[in-house]
Amino acid sequence: MDEMVHPPKSEALRGLYWRSEILQVMYWLRGEGFGDQVDAALLERFLGVDADIGIQYMDQLVEEGYLKRLDGRYALSESGLQEGALEFAASFDELTRPTHGECSADCWCHNSPEEAAACATERAGAEHAGHEH
Repeated sequence: MDEMVHPPKSEALRGLYWRSEILQVMYWLRGEGFGDQVDAALLERFLGVDADIGIQYMDQLVEEGYLKRLDGRYALSESGLQEGALEFAASFDELTRPTHGECSADCWCHNSPEEAAACATERAGAEHAGHEH
């Protein structure tokens, strides 16, 4: 059984799919301290897209203003950083959204995707240990 998610078949949807995936992974890499720049090989390793195809999508994102090209590598532009944050948050919305009674309205998890992820991880650990958040 193949569990891997495959990109859409239509070119328009495939472009949107890869835009979302590339911006998310670049945002995540930046946030985790792995650097502000990626190349096609790194993208291939994290997303499984062939490097030549990845370059085509990254070049398209340069044209759209989401990325900047820097000596054979790519970095998020200001709009790419903003869109990457939105894409990242949306992809983890279900995992990080507190359910009724888990967090108070002033919990830091409501302020950023990073805090929401940390809160969700903490809640998952507490559930396994039999504690509440």
